[in-house]
Amino acid sequence: MAKSSPAASTAVAADRLSARRRAYGFTLLEVLIGLVVLSLALLALTRTAALQVDNLGQLRDRTMAGWLAQDILAETRIGNPFPALGTGNGTRRFGPADWRWEVTVQPTQVATIRRIDVRIFAGSDRETPLAQLSGLAGQDLSP
Repeated sequence: MAKSSPAASTAVAADRLSARRRAYGFTLLEVLIGLVVLSLALLALTRTAALQVDNLGQLRDRTMAGWLAQDILAETRIGNPFPALGTGNGTRRFGPADWRWEVTVQPTQVATIRRIDVRIFAGSDRETPLAQLSGLAGQDLSP
């Protein structure tokens, strides 16, 4: 049997001690890398949450505009079962905002029926409608 030198025994013992120390915890570098990964993930989640909040606001506005379009169309039908041809517009406070609406009455292939197109705009935007709704009114459609 070969005898091991005292220096070799000391080196093996030091390696075992070092291995035990590494097994019990993380190094500073590992902790810092973990924190960087965590911070990037949290940053991405924050951005996603902010986008969802913006989308929720737009969805609320489109829903309110759709309800207002249905309201304007119903009022037009009730006010005059056979509305005159032409365009009308106005503003209305509906929910927490002011809205601008346009109503266009057009003829159809049937002389006793008219097409009613309603477009709803946000108070500040005059170009892009948030909601559009079309319906029919006329003498042949009355109960």
